[in-house]
Amino acid sequence: MHICRSSMPPLELLHLVSTLLLLLAACHCLAATGAGDDDDGRQFAYNGFTGAKLTLDGVATVTPNGLLMLTNGTIQKKGHAFHPSPVPLRGARSFSTTFVFAIFGQYIDLSSPGMAFFVTTSRELLAAALPGQFMGLLNGTSNTDRDAHIFAVELDTLLNADCRDISSNHVGVDLDSLVSQGSADAGYYDDATGQFRNLSLISRKAMQVWVDYDGAAAEVTVTMAPLGVDRPKKALLRTAVNLSATVAQADTAYVGFASATGILFTRHFVVGWSFALDGPAPALDISSLPALPPSGPKPRSKVLEIVLPIASAAAVLAAGVAVYVLVRRRLKYAEVVEDWETAFGPHRFSYKDLFHATKGFSDDNLLGAGGFGRVYKGALRKPAMEVAVKRVSHESRQGMREFIAEVVSMRRLRHRNLVQLLGYCRRKGQLLLVYDFMPNGSLDKYLYDRSKGALDWPQRLHIIRGVASGLSYLHEDWEQVVIHRDVKASNVLLDDQMNARLGDFGLARLYDHGSDARTTHVVGTMGYLAPELGHTGKATPATDVFAFGAFVLEVTCGRRPIEQDEGSNRTILVDWVGEHWRNGSITKAADTRTLNMCTLDEVSLVLKLGLMCSHPLPNARPTMRQVMEYLDGDMILPDLSPADLSSTMLEWMYNPELNTNVMSYVSSTSSGVVSDLSGGR
Repeated sequence: MHICRSSMPPLELLHLVSTLLLLLAACHCLAATGAGDDDDGRQFAYNGFTGAKLTLDGVATVTPNGLLMLTNGTIQKKGHAFHPSPVPLRGARSFSTTFVFAIFGQYIDLSSPGMAFFVTTSRELLAAALPGQFMGLLNGTSNTDRDAHIFAVELDTLLNADCRDISSNHVGVDLDSLVSQGSADAGYYDDATGQFRNLSLISRKAMQVWVDYDGAAAEVTVTMAPLGVDRPKKALLRTAVNLSATVAQADTAYVGFASATGILFTRHFVVGWSFALDGPAPALDISSLPALPPSGPKPRSKVLEIVLPIASAAAVLAAGVAVYVLVRRRLKYAEVVEDWETAFGPHRFSYKDLFHATKGFSDDNLLGAGGFGRVYKGALRKPAMEVAVKRVSHESRQGMREFIAEVVSMRRLRHRNLVQLLGYCRRKGQLLLVYDFMPNGSLDKYLYDRSKGALDWPQRLHIIRGVASGLSYLHEDWEQVVIHRDVKASNVLLDDQMNARLGDFGLARLYDHGSDARTTHVVGTMGYLAPELGHTGKATPATDVFAFGAFVLEVTCGRRPIEQDEGSNRTILVDWVGEHWRNGSITKAADTRTLNMCTLDEVSLVLKLGLMCSHPLPNARPTMRQVMEYLDGDMILPDLSPADLSSTMLEWMYNPELNTNVMSYVSSTSSGVVSDLSGGR
């Protein structure tokens, strides 16, 4: 056996070993910071971003500890981060990427828009993108342009009806538009149980996402899990996506992340990222990833824990008298304000302003009272305008957040035949809804108060048309479906030109077009309630149409939908008009005070239309758009016979099953008013 001995001098050997150790340290540093690209950007990995030469724009930055922070909390801003060199994606090659992210919102259950991983051939497209709902990816023009040439996997924390989002916590796959080609609620499937586990994108916790694009199958797969959990075997989302058109015009494409903020303080972080073409992305070294900011308040020092109580007690003692006086003054104007109402601030009125506007809710300013509350006239100072303030009891807090959100949404309603809902205020057990003031008051006073003078037929027909137009807008023409749930003469107000304005949206419900309303409580006024409400409790546009039918007959005949004489005998207006029709004298049901200025054909048409809208079967009623066409003469009213409406309303209205589900309140007008405002919606 021969033993080989080195002839290299000891000093040179030591220098060689030092050089090798430096090279190993440099390689380890490159792997840790993600600067280890292979040829032409086909593969890279960032285990933190310290020293990474990313291309950043907007408010995006790298923090001192190596976090990629896409947004810094400033509202209505956007941020982008690109890998410094484009990747060769021509021909829509397969690729794989994984990244770790976290979203820190101002509130744990309310957020601005989310963030997205993207592939694009045009950095100019991102430069023209907008913040807010467009997430820094597109804008109002490019979002509808199928030549946008951008692919994205969005982690969205805002429900945007325009983009047909499924929820405010979802993952979506987008191609040239923010209307996702496929989406799913954020979460993952547990390998052990197979059960789906929800993940809150705004939980301020780190989560890992895997995105794989199969160029041959033209399919993208998205998987996610909490950081530290192995990649689930079952994907969260799998959808067909063909990127050939998106990257066909360029040899290379840019990959990176985009995010934007809306009206709330939000920060979006990327903790680590890897990418590879034609193979799996390199695994991230979780132990090397930088730490996220603390998600809760910073711990206080021991000195602060001792000094702060003493200083606070001294301050309270010194200011005790002043605080006592101030509290007594403020109790007079105390409101109920919760943290979640911050987002609705611009739509909220102060109780103090409403108190002074209505002269302390004086009886001299009282406009009316009913089963749902009292309405007062008010004169605001800033801005100088007249308003109507409705006080409603809400002893229960159940569903209040959803209700206020709907009130704020309905503030955006704009139609010449709707009373503008301006906002709200909450105080102790009261909810105050603020509306535009209508100088001529409610329609019912002109129908039943002889001192007001009778409305002529052209005025009544104009009012019926106006209410029909307003309901058609609510049901079909606004961004969501709005069910009023309390259409009646006392909720129709008249402006200074005697135009009808449908008001009192305190019971209204709204939902997206194409979905179903989720109402289960019966609310409204007896005589206007559709028969099916007693059996299902579910309000629909058809239940509004029924109430409109009762309203049409009420306006035309000058009689209430249900009247009760001294002998407790009830007369149902629908049956009474139907009986006139069967006797061949339907026009005799009209208010005699209108007949000197009307055409009998118009009266007959309106009465038959009212009966048609009041049909016991929901599917037999017209839509409000069809009602408008009948009134405008664009469609001919179908041939109906009195036999089609032969079922008496007494049988439907006072069915024992209806009375089991409906709790009624008998008002001064002898019509039952049903409400669930005090017990949730």
